[in-house]
Amino acid sequence: MQKMKTSLAASALAMSLALAIPAHADAGKAALVQEAPLRAHLSFLASDLLEGRGTGQRGGDLTVAYLEAQAMALGLKPGNGDSFRQSVRIAGVKTLPAESTLRLEAGGKPLDIAFGKDWVFAPGDATAAHDFNAELVFVGYGITAPDEQWNDFKGVDLKGKVLVMMVNDPQPTAEQPNRFNGKGLTYYGRWTYKFEEAQRQGAAGVLLIHTTPTASYGWSVIQNSWSGVERFQLAAGTLGTPLQGWITDDTARALFTAAGQDLDALRAAAEKKDFKPVPLAARLNGEMKAAVRKVEQFNVAAVVPGTDPKLKDEVVIYSAHWDHLGKQGDTGDTIFNGAVDNASGSAALLAMAEQARKAPAKRSQMFLWVAAEEQGLLGSAAYASSPLWPMAKTAANLNLDSLNFVGATRDIGAQGSERTELGKLAETAAKGMGLQIAAAKPDLAGGYFRSDHFNFAKNGVPAFSITSGRDYIKDPAGAKAKAEAYGKRYHQVSDEYDPGWDLSGMVQTAQYTLNLGRLIADGAKLPEWKAGDAFAVPRN
Repeated sequence: MQKMKTSLAASALAMSLALAIPAHADAGKAALVQEAPLRAHLSFLASDLLEGRGTGQRGGDLTVAYLEAQAMALGLKPGNGDSFRQSVRIAGVKTLPAESTLRLEAGGKPLDIAFGKDWVFAPGDATAAHDFNAELVFVGYGITAPDEQWNDFKGVDLKGKVLVMMVNDPQPTAEQPNRFNGKGLTYYGRWTYKFEEAQRQGAAGVLLIHTTPTASYGWSVIQNSWSGVERFQLAAGTLGTPLQGWITDDTARALFTAAGQDLDALRAAAEKKDFKPVPLAARLNGEMKAAVRKVEQFNVAAVVPGTDPKLKDEVVIYSAHWDHLGKQGDTGDTIFNGAVDNASGSAALLAMAEQARKAPAKRSQMFLWVAAEEQGLLGSAAYASSPLWPMAKTAANLNLDSLNFVGATRDIGAQGSERTELGKLAETAAKGMGLQIAAAKPDLAGGYFRSDHFNFAKNGVPAFSITSGRDYIKDPAGAKAKAEAYGKRYHQVSDEYDPGWDLSGMVQTAQYTLNLGRLIADGAKLPEWKAGDAFAVPRN
């Protein structure tokens, strides 16, 4: 049986290497990603020894030490002066509902609602205690979008108020079928944007109205993420509003009715540009308490210097998040190993760096493993706020997250590249490997805004995440079923490494990313955003 597994692995590797050599390249100089080191890194990073690589946990510290040691062994240069580490200061926040007296009041009476079942809340500013006596104001979608000529606030002073918002975007109409990207979600529709905008408005807090269609997931997802668990946020820089939270649709209806308002009528009004904030005859009162602790995590950054005397001052950044969910619970299997998500991307970066070191490009190349992605892209946000390489000289960011563990494909996922000049380069890299760019799907859940590349995009750097193709070469139906079955293992303890995995597709994705990065690193100029894109701003 072991001999058979070895033979299959060798066959898969041979196929992936054949696919990997660009048609225009000198095979003797091509940097070919090897399966053996990728598999070795993957199996270790996903092992129980690293305890699920949890933020603020021992396993996370061990992971950083491993990545640092491997970067040294590969002969990579430190990305932060003489260190491979970049500090990411994080606050762990756990709401204490039993010690809190927070309540929603309307019509002079408190609503009969329970934490977890009807609403959730937490401090957004890493502060353990807050007192509230604040008016509630309905602000529709809570969006300020100059590119859409949309402003839900209309200059109204909302300082010290608690803003009640809808999630998602204003919906397309017959007259404007493409407003806010039509059926696709824009960043304005993401809950993270809503919290950021409330802070910019000087609000005391924000409560998002949950519905399954607008959030793209059920209330149980909110409960699991906010009830009885520690949540993380950056502990330095621009912090959030004192209160962040969600309420169920039923709670919102009860609140608006008690405040003398018709929620459905206000929702309809919020679909129009002339909507203005509506004060509610309701308040948030009482004290909110939370347990807060400060922890230091680390991004790991390693560099292959460029060979061109001038272009070496510019960089292509390959990124992947090293963290997962760590250890949770007291009984049974308590380790969320995160083999696919994202030991796969972290292992791929190590295998790619090994080859990049052997064949440097004109521009420098950085391999960046970021912390706390699972907690809200915190590591990449910390990097973007204090970049180790000037954003103005960062050519692109290519991100890897949850790679193909099923088998090689005839296509590759490059959705998001079309926003920039990277789109043409992505097609060139694919053609060089005999691949097609996978057909784009409507981004209904806002996937472009949910991976670490987005923090680079927000700062003007062309960026996207490279994903698996879907046109499997071997046993297409069976391979597709395996890939779809992963959905049940996502963010579960069952996301474990299997030594029987065919990693030819993972090697293929890593090779494609390295090839694309090489095209960028050797290009005549820095790629730019397409005119009119929401992120077409100068690199900060």
